[in-house]
Amino acid sequence: MMSERLVPRMSLVIPAYNEERVLPRLLDSVEAAARRYAHGAAAVQVIVANNASTDRTAELARERGCDVVPVAKRSIAAARNAGFAAARGEIVGFVDADMQIHPGTFDAIETALASDRIVGGATGCTLDRWSLGLAVTYALFIPMVWLTRFDTGVVFCRRRDFEATGGYDESLRVAEDVALLFALRRVGRKQGKRLTRLRHVKAVASTRKFDEYGDWHYLTTIPRLAVGLVVRRPALLEEIERYWYEPRR
Repeated sequence: MMSERLVPRMSLVIPAYNEERVLPRLLDSVEAAARRYAHGAAAVQVIVANNASTDRTAELARERGCDVVPVAKRSIAAARNAGFAAARGEIVGFVDADMQIHPGTFDAIETALASDRIVGGATGCTLDRWSLGLAVTYALFIPMVWLTRFDTGVVFCRRRDFEATGGYDESLRVAEDVALLFALRRVGRKQGKRLTRLRHVKAVASTRKFDEYGDWHYLTTIPRLAVGLVVRRPALLEEIERYWYEPRR
């Protein structure tokens, strides 16, 4: 999986906090995609930004040949930025540790960025299980994704364009990924380029937050926490910290 070349073509950043249970399945999927990559598996650099894990996340990542970057500050934005700082590829991608990527991911990204009209984008994702609550939640997000072209899964762009955004905003405890896409869209507009969605190579996202909080909780808990971010009510801010930064694992 890791490149022996001095300069890999593609760098994939994986922020990780106590992910020893799910990280191996993501890395299995990354290896499968790297083997199919037209530039060869050696052209893919995989970086695990170890965000103060207390389990075997870093050890497992090293055993699998990943570059491991220690990040002491418990911040998803800081972890993503630290991973990027270690990236050597011309193309960079970011994916959460509890996802699995499609085997055609790297080639699809390569093809998208070969266009002079695309600044970057995301693959989108499907879920590893479904229920009525999950389906309703997923459907409610679709119009926003269509309107903005903001998506999740593997988020990707050229190195120079990521640098032009200023990176992930480390003042944000949550929604740093959305802020990055806003910034990347602004960078693209200056160049006459746009964001894209690679819907044919969707990642598979874990539903562990739904397993923990219930399949309908995005319709109740998340709106309340969003209000907490606006009004800055201490009790809600503490709940936001628990929800995003103190997972039960």
